[in-house]
Amino acid sequence: MVEVTTEAVLQALRGVMDPELGDNIVDLQMVGDISILNGRVTVNVALTIAGCPLRAAIERDVVARVLVLDGVEFVDVAISMMDAEQKAAVMARARAVAKDRGTDTISKTTRILAIGSGKGGVGKSSVTTNLAVALATTGLTVGVLDADIWGFSIPRLLGMKGPVEAQGGKMQPIEAPCGAGRLKVLSMGFLADEDKAIMWRGLVLNRAVQQFVEDAAWGELDYLLVDLPPGTGDVAMGLVKVLPRAEMIVVTTPPVAAQQVAHRAADMARRGYLPVAGVIENMSAFLCDHGTSYALFGSGGGERLAEQLQVPLLAAIPLHPDMAAGGDIGEPSASGSGPLAAVFAELARKIVEDIAPPVSMQGCSARLLDALDKAVSEAV
Repeated sequence: MVEVTTEAVLQALRGVMDPELGDNIVDLQMVGDISILNGRVTVNVALTIAGCPLRAAIERDVVARVLVLDGVEFVDVAISMMDAEQKAAVMARARAVAKDRGTDTISKTTRILAIGSGKGGVGKSSVTTNLAVALATTGLTVGVLDADIWGFSIPRLLGMKGPVEAQGGKMQPIEAPCGAGRLKVLSMGFLADEDKAIMWRGLVLNRAVQQFVEDAAWGELDYLLVDLPPGTGDVAMGLVKVLPRAEMIVVTTPPVAAQQVAHRAADMARRGYLPVAGVIENMSAFLCDHGTSYALFGSGGGERLAEQLQVPLLAAIPLHPDMAAGGDIGEPSASGSGPLAAVFAELARKIVEDIAPPVSMQGCSARLLDALDKAVSEAV
């Protein structure tokens, strides 16, 4: 068995963010003792107040980050509360980090979900588009970064057109209202002709994605969905460095062959210390008008992959003609009614409530920071 070191665990934990304070829990000095015994790792984490609403999310992130280390078989998280001196140190660090936030184009409170697949043709972009619409419909502000530079399709699927303008040296994402919320979208499709090939390789591709992240004025977002190119190539691997706070959702179809290929995409994410948040099975059974269900592409691929990865199966999206028809005319199924809209609404609910809840600045750490600032102001 590979021996796990404390240094390796700490390095992994630097990917766990306190989203309200905008820094990782190691540098915020929230990590206490770490014990390692026979593949079982116990991490002590100190929170600012009892009953912190971010507790479950932090615990889940700690487990996800540490569990991918070679030699780790189980992760325990022991929660404690900070004393007054520790809280003061955390808030001092948070204020220092806050001063630098203006240089980051993506808010520290944004939940970043990378939508990936092992192969093309599984409907990953359609899933990304409809999930973005379903989230925005509830009143959230959702960014969509089309990182599939060669095979961009998000503009057509959303019915959005460029050109992209620049202000203050930053690209301005194309914005549109969506239900009670808003969409902000960047894609190579706004910068190039839809019928012209993008013949870029390696470093040039990575630089394009980096510019979409660092040289764009995304502003405040609740979620940023990143539509990855299929497979485990340069762009997908480069995302780890550009967006280290991202979590991956893997899209697969029912056949065993697609499931095994998708497993490789998940393995790539975990090797880059990106936690896998869940699996979506697309093109599931077709339900005809008279109520009979037909598993045209087999069954069980999503469930089997979720079991292999030990993550939840977030949705089984049925094969339905409305998905392609809506995408062709730029009217995603999630924006209407019917069976597909209901499936994506439920998927959005799971994301918001269970998998990656949006960060509210009314949470524990933010309230404490505001209270300390108020106390200082009143004292002056």
